[in-house]
Amino acid sequence: MARYTGPRVRISRRFGVPIFGPSKYLERKNYGPGMHGPKARRKHTDYGLGLIEKQKLRYYYGLMERQFRGVYERALRQRGVTGETMLQILETRLDSVVHSLGFASTRPAARQLVSHGHVKVNGRKVNIPSFAVKVNDVVEIKDHTVSRQAATRGLEMSTSRAVPDWLSLNREAFKGSMLRVPSQEDIQPIANVQTVVEFYSR
Repeated sequence: MARYTGPRVRISRRFGVPIFGPSKYLERKNYGPGMHGPKARRKHTDYGLGLIEKQKLRYYYGLMERQFRGVYERALRQRGVTGETMLQILETRLDSVVHSLGFASTRPAARQLVSHGHVKVNGRKVNIPSFAVKVNDVVEIKDHTVSRQAATRGLEMSTSRAVPDWLSLNREAFKGSMLRVPSQEDIQPIANVQTVVEFYSR
């Protein structure tokens, strides 16, 4: 499945936020990329601001445009606040849950862990990163040396990140479960999701 494989720090510098995680390079050069980066002072239109917020959220979750648009359309069909529903769909993807549990230090690493068949849901192997995890589903790392080693590295690198309240983790058993659907306050999005909804609803 298609995914972004280009320079990550450049994207983070373009939007001024650490989309792909903390970066010392971003801290040193906290302005846009390119020779005119330090001098650029652009005034964005409403459309431009909406596009920026949409791109920030899309890159953060590692989705291509067609996939991300599909998330918006799914959220639009469901009852409730569209922006919050979008975030819930994104956060309860299997790759996002694996990352939130700490089995992988980054979202791309979580996506790879899932797509390579190292993850099971309710005892069955699932290798689809976009698989929707539901309340009471049990997510675990396969009982295989390579799988457990990869998850152990992820857990060691993720010690500074707390497991969200809506998830529970058993480190010794390499298992976690979803206790409830996260709210927007639980998620703390990197972008203004309401602006994203308004961008797509034009």
